[in-house]
Amino acid sequence: AGIELMGAEVKSIRDRRINLKGSFVRVEKSQAFVYGMHITPYDKSGPFAPAAKRTRRLLLHKSQITKLKSLTASKGYTIVPTKIYFKGGFAKLEIAVAKGKRLFDKRDKLRRRTAEREIKRSLKSDKR
Repeated sequence: AGIELMGAEVKSIRDRRINLKGSFVRVEKSQAFVYGMHITPYDKSGPFAPAAKRTRRLLLHKSQITKLKSLTASKGYTIVPTKIYFKGGFAKLEIAVAKGKRLFDKRDKLRRRTAEREIKRSLKSDKR
Protein backbone atom coordinates (compact mmCIF):
# COMPACT_ATOMS: atom_id res chain seq x y z
CA ALA A 1 0.00 0.00 0.00
CA GLY A 2 1.15 3.52 -0.67
CA ILE A 3 1.28 5.99 2.22
CA GLU A 4 0.13 9.60 2.21
CA LEU A 5 3.10 11.45 3.72
CA MET A 6 3.82 15.11 4.46
CA GLY A 7 7.00 17.02 3.66
CA ALA A 8 10.13 15.72 5.30
CA GLU A 9 8.59 12.43 6.48
CA VAL A 10 10.02 10.80 3.34
CA LYS A 11 13.53 11.90 4.31
CA SER A 12 13.05 10.47 7.80
CA ILE A 13 11.94 7.14 6.31
CA ARG A 14 14.98 7.12 4.02
CA ASP A 15 17.16 7.66 7.13
CA ARG A 16 15.35 4.61 8.66
CA ARG A 17 13.94 6.69 11.50
CA ILE A 18 10.66 4.81 11.64
CA ASN A 19 9.12 2.41 14.14
CA LEU A 20 6.28 0.04 13.18
CA LYS A 21 5.92 -1.61 16.61
CA GLY A 22 2.43 -1.30 17.99
CA SER A 23 1.02 0.07 14.74
CA PHE A 24 -2.12 -1.26 13.08
CA VAL A 25 -4.40 -0.53 10.12
CA ARG A 26 -8.10 0.23 10.40
CA VAL A 27 -10.64 0.64 7.59
CA GLU A 28 -13.03 3.55 8.16
CA LYS A 29 -15.59 4.93 5.69
CA SER A 30 -14.06 3.10 2.70
CA GLN A 31 -10.55 4.39 3.46
CA ALA A 32 -7.64 2.66 5.19
CA PHE A 33 -5.60 4.41 7.88
CA VAL A 34 -2.47 3.36 9.76
CA TYR A 35 -2.37 4.19 13.47
CA GLY A 36 0.59 4.21 15.85
CA MET A 37 3.34 4.32 13.21
CA HIS A 38 6.12 6.52 14.58
CA ILE A 39 8.17 8.55 12.09
CA THR A 40 10.78 10.67 13.86
CA PRO A 41 10.65 14.27 12.59
CA TYR A 42 13.46 15.20 10.19
CA ASP A 43 16.19 17.25 11.91
CA LYS A 44 16.24 20.08 9.39
CA SER A 45 12.48 20.39 8.85
CA GLY A 46 12.13 23.21 11.36
CA PRO A 47 8.88 24.10 13.11
CA PHE A 48 6.69 22.73 10.31
CA ALA A 49 7.40 19.06 11.03
CA PRO A 50 4.24 16.92 11.27
CA ALA A 51 3.47 14.99 14.45
CA ALA A 52 5.48 11.78 14.86
CA LYS A 53 2.54 9.45 15.62
CA ARG A 54 -0.16 11.03 13.47
CA THR A 55 -2.71 8.94 11.58
CA ARG A 56 -1.68 8.37 7.96
CA ARG A 57 -3.95 7.39 5.08
CA LEU A 58 -3.08 4.35 3.00
CA LEU A 59 -3.45 4.54 -0.77
CA LEU A 60 -5.28 1.40 -1.88
CA HIS A 61 -7.75 0.51 -4.62
CA LYS A 62 -11.41 0.29 -3.63
CA SER A 63 -11.48 -3.47 -4.24
CA GLN A 64 -8.47 -3.95 -1.95
CA ILE A 65 -10.12 -1.92 0.80
CA THR A 66 -13.36 -3.92 0.60
CA LYS A 67 -11.38 -7.16 0.72
CA LEU A 68 -9.48 -6.00 3.83
CA LYS A 69 -12.71 -4.82 5.44
CA SER A 70 -14.38 -8.20 4.91
CA LEU A 71 -11.33 -10.07 6.29
CA THR A 72 -11.23 -7.98 9.47
CA ALA A 73 -14.98 -8.23 9.99
CA SER A 74 -14.46 -11.83 11.11
CA LYS A 75 -13.59 -12.19 14.78
CA GLY A 76 -9.99 -11.93 15.92
CA TYR A 77 -8.38 -10.66 12.72
CA THR A 78 -6.46 -7.41 12.37
CA ILE A 79 -4.29 -5.71 9.76
CA VAL A 80 -0.69 -5.05 10.78
CA PRO A 81 2.16 -3.36 8.90
CA THR A 82 5.15 -5.67 8.45
CA LYS A 83 7.73 -3.52 6.63
CA ILE A 84 8.24 -0.29 4.74
CA TYR A 85 10.24 0.08 1.53
CA PHE A 86 10.71 2.33 -1.50
CA LYS A 87 9.59 1.45 -5.02
CA GLY A 88 10.22 3.92 -7.80
CA GLY A 89 10.70 6.79 -5.36
CA PHE A 90 7.42 6.10 -3.54
CA ALA A 91 7.22 4.82 0.03
CA LYS A 92 5.24 1.56 0.27
CA LEU A 93 3.93 -0.17 3.37
CA GLU A 94 3.63 -3.96 3.38
CA ILE A 95 0.59 -5.04 5.37
CA ALA A 96 -0.67 -8.44 6.51
CA VAL A 97 -3.91 -9.77 7.94
CA ALA A 98 -3.13 -11.57 11.19
CA LYS A 99 -5.00 -13.31 13.95
CA GLY A 100 -4.17 -12.43 17.55
CA LYS A 101 -3.07 -14.97 20.12
CA ARG A 102 -5.69 -16.50 22.36
CA LEU A 103 -5.32 -16.58 26.12
CA PHE A 104 -4.42 -20.28 26.27
CA ASP A 105 -1.71 -19.73 23.60
CA LYS A 106 -0.14 -17.05 25.79
CA ARG A 107 -0.26 -19.29 28.87
CA ASP A 108 1.35 -22.15 26.96
CA LYS A 109 4.17 -19.89 25.78
CA LEU A 110 4.77 -18.67 29.36
CA ARG A 111 4.93 -22.26 30.65
CA ARG A 112 7.40 -23.24 27.92
CA ARG A 113 9.59 -20.19 28.59
CA THR A 114 9.62 -20.88 32.36
CA ALA A 115 10.58 -24.52 31.80
CA GLU A 116 13.44 -23.56 29.46
CA ARG A 117 14.70 -21.02 32.00
CA GLU A 118 14.70 -23.64 34.79
CA ILE A 119 16.57 -26.12 32.58
CA LYS A 120 19.26 -23.52 31.82
CA ARG A 121 19.61 -22.72 35.53
CA SER A 122 20.01 -26.37 36.46
CA LEU A 123 22.63 -26.86 33.72
CA LYS A 124 24.54 -23.79 34.95
CA SER A 125 24.55 -25.01 38.56
CA ASP A 126 25.75 -28.51 37.45
CA LYS A 127 28.79 -27.00 35.73
CA ARG A 128 30.02 -25.32 38.92
